[in-house]
Amino acid sequence: MKKRESKIERKTNEVEINGNLVIDGSGELKNIKIKTGFESLDHLLVLFAFHGFFDLTLEAGGDLTHHILEDIAIVLGDSFKDALGDYSGIRRYGTASVPMDEVLAKVSVDLGGRHSFVWHDPDGLGKLVKDNLDLTSAELKKEFLDNLAKHLGVNLYIEYQTKEGEIDSHHLFEAVFKALGLALDQASSIEPRRKGVPSTKGIID
Repeated sequence: MKKRESKIERKTNEVEINGNLVIDGSGELKNIKIKTGFESLDHLLVLFAFHGFFDLTLEAGGDLTHHILEDIAIVLGDSFKDALGDYSGIRRYGTASVPMDEVLAKVSVDLGGRHSFVWHDPDGLGKLVKDNLDLTSAELKKEFLDNLAKHLGVNLYIEYQTKEGEIDSHHLFEAVFKALGLALDQASSIEPRRKGVPSTKGIID
């Protein structure tokens, strides 16, 4: 099977991003190198790649946190879509649940070419009073996931459960990014019984 990989390249007046993505990677830490200028974002993307068995290198620089977040999501989604090629033989759907102390995060994806992003928030992120990530607000982290889904062309559904009381958003987003890696690995993996594109239309675009 042809190696499914894509270069990560994006340069604007505000941001410059370079790297490489291999979908059928090793998942080994030595093949994951992330440098965005934001330690907590680096950590989340390492978790995503490690648990998704993706080899990912990514270096980004820019003027504002919001711009870097937005453009990384854009180029990562575009690169993942490019690496999938014509989608032949993939499973298309994936679901994963990851527990992290007081939080259980569940992520479901459909690599069907259409964008949809749902964050099912039973308690309201306003209750996340222990936000100890130095990156940005929880709302911007959700925006990152939405932009990633938009440029990858995926239905992305995220929900979580927690015990009563305050929860640590560090744990929540760590669990979400781990589950996202697992779900995308499942959805992008090759199903040997599938001949051609996993759509009755015969095309995913």
